[in-house]
Amino acid sequence: MNTAALSVAAPYIIRQDYGAYIDEQHAVWAELVSRALPELEKHAAREYLEGFAIIGLQKDRLPNLTAISARLAPRTGWSSTPVSGFLPAPAFFEMLATRNFPTTTWLRSRNSLEYTPEPDIFHDVFGHVPMHSHKVFADFLERYGRVCASISDAAVLEKLGRLFWYTVEFGVIRQNGEVKVYGSGLISSHGECLNVIEGHCAIHDFALDEVLSTRVKVDELHKLLFAVSSFDQVYEAMYEAERRALSGGL
Repeated sequence: MNTAALSVAAPYIIRQDYGAYIDEQHAVWAELVSRALPELEKHAAREYLEGFAIIGLQKDRLPNLTAISARLAPRTGWSSTPVSGFLPAPAFFEMLATRNFPTTTWLRSRNSLEYTPEPDIFHDVFGHVPMHSHKVFADFLERYGRVCASISDAAVLEKLGRLFWYTVEFGVIRQNGEVKVYGSGLISSHGECLNVIEGHCAIHDFALDEVLSTRVKVDELHKLLFAVSSFDQVYEAMYEAERRALSGGL
């Protein structure tokens, strides 16, 4: 990982002590994967499934972040960089802008398989990182970090946060006439994924104006999400959001 350019985020960078994981933690990882993967193999975006193989995720062992980053670096320049926990926004944006994805190293317990109040390594790696092997999506994520790092207006950052939420966290895409999931919140949450698959969530075609005006709710299953037609559309939406933010029109 290349963390030399980090200043705001530097205090949060840690080392993953991979040898410290115990058998029970590897068993919990294996159970989480076995619960999620059968549905994802049918309903996840092909780019996510390709990324799962590219980064070398194992079904029965927790991920080694150094090994994953070694696979990502020659493809997209991204690194899964271990951090101590939840980051303040400036540190988070700085890391994205330098293609360092802040990755927690702790894993939920067996008593919290379905939900954790803050991201763990299952959400961060299983949910997010496979998409970092896709060039267009990887470029979008870096651009998002760079733009947000340059903005101090809280109202503008909230609007941009909605773009992040409805793509990176809860994004869906139409492929071969079907709605496929790629957002990490859908990938890593069995309940949220089934909510989409079983048709309990309205799916609108992605339109930037509607996305930016749709408030985020974190205390209930989603009732509305937005389907892109390609990841080029996600990058183009970021470009337009950046233009509006810098011209005062967001």
